[in-house]
Amino acid sequence: MTDFKHPELLLLLLPLIGLLAGLASIQRGRRFSAAPVPSQFPARETLRSRLFRHVPLWTRAAALLLLALALARPQKAAKGEVPPAEGIDIMLTLDTSYSMAAEDFAPFNRLEAAKTAASNFVKKRQNDRIGVTVFGGNALLSCPLTLDYQSVLELLDAAYLNMTRADGTAIGDAIITAVNHLKDSKAKSKVIVLLTDGRSNVGLVTDLPLAARTAAAHDIKIYTIGTAGKGPARISTGNPMQPVITIEEDLDEPTLREIAGLTGGEFYRAKNYAELEKIYSRIDSLEKTKFDVKTYTSYTDLYLWFLAPALALLALLYVLERTYFRTVP
Repeated sequence: MTDFKHPELLLLLLPLIGLLAGLASIQRGRRFSAAPVPSQFPARETLRSRLFRHVPLWTRAAALLLLALALARPQKAAKGEVPPAEGIDIMLTLDTSYSMAAEDFAPFNRLEAAKTAASNFVKKRQNDRIGVTVFGGNALLSCPLTLDYQSVLELLDAAYLNMTRADGTAIGDAIITAVNHLKDSKAKSKVIVLLTDGRSNVGLVTDLPLAARTAAAHDIKIYTIGTAGKGPARISTGNPMQPVITIEEDLDEPTLREIAGLTGGEFYRAKNYAELEKIYSRIDSLEKTKFDVKTYTSYTDLYLWFLAPALALLALLYVLERTYFRTVP
């Protein structure tokens, strides 16, 4: 959008346009009313005389018009929004133990369903730092808190079964690992999204309520997601001698519910992929950065587009009047 910083100066154009209209009218009247002068050698108007009669007047007029527009200070305005200085820090904490290979989240197994739903969650975020912690028999940081969502998505996609190279499910270690990377954050809100299909059975931290209270002491909220269908589930082994094994449901729902409650979060149970997607959408709606949108307007001056040609016209006229249009007394 183009605007003028000093639009009142455009009023200078009114007398200038009136003056030009008057001069043009006088000039046209002289041309048609002039009586021919008898002469043995009638004068012929040359190109130079015609240019001399019109060019100086209209060149000065064009230069004055451009100068008036330049004085009015034309500007191009661009509006934008200022993002919030602080958002939410979210640590996605993902179980990669062997049981996550169970195929009750068609068309995925539990791990692939969790990765896909978490990736869709990341794609909806703005201005929030996101990190990834993975765990099995122990826990490790896969991706530190970052605004580089593409890196988060790539590291989520790279997660694989038993990637911690330790058997079991160390939920307590996973919580403390995530807390250690969130506790010093200055974000307005700090969140752990903990996803598992089992119960804590190994690890250094065996007191899960204590781990939850540690998170709460650092103002960290934990949302727990249990990903397991009801009843036994099948796992493909790739072994032709025993292509499929069956595992029993082992989700520790009461403890996951307690962990969430101690930190002000919520527990969710997903028995299929559609439910898992809805859970992440629910968490996405609960944990939104609330801020007043601040807009700004930046201006780019355009007066040089008028000033430069005005000066060029005046310079050209100065040269012409001392060369081509020069008259000798």
